Amino acid sequence: MNANQKTVVRFAPSPTGPLHIGGARTALFNYIFAKQRGGKFILRIEDTDKERSEKKYEEDILSGIKWLGIIPDEIYRQSERTEIYKRHLDALIKNGAAYVSREAKRDGAEGEMVEVVRFKNPNKRVAFSDMVRGEVSFDTTELKDFVIAKSVTEPLFHLAVVVDDFEMGITHIIRGEDHISNTPRQILIQEVLGFSRPIYAHIPLILAKDRSKLSKRKHGEAVSLAHYRALGYTPEAIINFLALLGWHPSASDASEVLSFADLVAQFQLERVQKGGAVLDANKLNWLNKHYTKKKDMIGE
Repeated sequence: MNANQKTVVRFAPSPTGPLHIGGARTALFNYIFAKQRGGKFILRIEDTDKERSEKKYEEDILSGIKWLGIIPDEIYRQSERTEIYKRHLDALIKNGAAYVSREAKRDGAEGEMVEVVRFKNPNKRVAFSDMVRGEVSFDTTELKDFVIAKSVTEPLFHLAVVVDDFEMGITHIIRGEDHISNTPRQILIQEVLGFSRPIYAHIPLILAKDRSKLSKRKHGEAVSLAHYRALGYTPEAIINFLALLGWHPSASDASEVLSFADLVAQFQLERVQKGGAVLDANKLNWLNKHYTKKKDMIGE
């Protein structure tokens, strides 16, 4: 990224379930980062999974970030960008970087065959600098020739993400650490297509009290932003709380009560911790009491 290039970030959820509290934090970190730099915040709905994507979940995402006060500069849906992906997929096949593979259909009837598109893995080591985790290196040999499209007209996650990030001018990719294993595949595709590499920052997962990954299967509705809205928490308390999940101000005696303006002034990606962030309901309740009391005082 050159010094004169405008910062562009994206929040790219899949509409396959309600907006996760971790997704809301990812959106917030991206939004703050863009605001600090006078940059652009893009919302990209990654709905290429036609079987699992639902409009109600897209609406939940849009409603949730709006409630938090996160306003996208641009909104895209991957389902509306198929022709763009096809153009780049054709280029990969034409130059020999990808190929059509006829193989047995997964979970299909015996002998049922399908044609998929696989990326031709150069089997090399990929390294990148992460703003949170420092230097990261992967041996891509174990990835083998991975699938990038169900067919020449049905791109899958890795290809669509790489194409979109390039076409949308994304300069920084701030996302959960569960995506770090996706990065080497995406870098390989970037290199073959001649795309510039964004700067990466992989933030820690949000954990339950027992330090297990926060998941709907195990923790129910408590993983969704809508759950906290329904319980009456204020958006100011949620924003303040989410910001403190994996980050803290630089001064050891700094207040943990931080408005959005405070966060824009103080937040630093480099200060985000590597380890998981435990969701502490007691802290959320304390913050919510503060903001509720403040609103009541203003109302008086």
